[in-house]
Amino acid sequence: QVQLVESGGGLVQTGGSLRLSCAASGRTASGYAMGWFRQAPGVEREFVATISWSGGTSYYADSVKGRFTISRDNAKTTVYLQMNSLKPEDTAVYYCAASQYPYATTSLYKYWGQGTQVTVSS
Repeated sequence: QVQLVESGGGLVQTGGSLRLSCAASGRTASGYAMGWFRQAPGVEREFVATISWSGGTSYYADSVKGRFTISRDNAKTTVYLQMNSLKPEDTAVYYCAASQYPYATTSLYKYWGQGTQVTVSS
C-alpha cells in the first residue's frame, strides 16, 4: 500500500508560480512512476504530467508544456510539480498518483492522493 499526500496549493494571480509536492509513504513507496492530474468543477480529471521512477522520462499535457516541470527526489520519495506562468484555466484540484509506468491515462494509476486546490485569479 502506498499513501500519497499533496501540498503546496493555494491562490495565485495570473502569471504567478506555485510548486506542488507529493510525499509518498508506505512499505512499497519506492519504484513507482508518478503522475500529476487535475480536475476542475464539472470536468473530467485530466492528465498534467508524469515521470518515471528513474526520473529519466517525463511527459506533459500540451496545455502545460513549457510552463510546468515535473521532478522527483527519490531519497525523499517526493515528487514535485513546478507551475509557472499560471493561467485562470489552470484552476483545479491537483492530484498526484502512482503507477508502474509513466502513463498519461488516469485509469492506469493505482494509488491517489486527496488533492490540493490551485486557484489562479485573473
